[in-house]
Amino acid sequence: MGELTEKIKGNANEATGNLKQKSDDPETRAEGKKQEAKGEAQQFKGEMQGKMGNDI
Repeated sequence: MGELTEKIKGNANEATGNLKQKSDDPETRAEGKKQEAKGEAQQFKGEMQGKMGNDI
């Protein structure tokens, strides 16, 4: 269950981060890059949970 949750959260953060990166505001673009990276990390965590169980 945790695997799916992390992957969904990761996808949402990546999508939101990508949208923010298209902004004209440099601060918003930087925030978008951070949010996209967070989403990628969540996706990775979800993949690891899938391989190892929800122990991590």
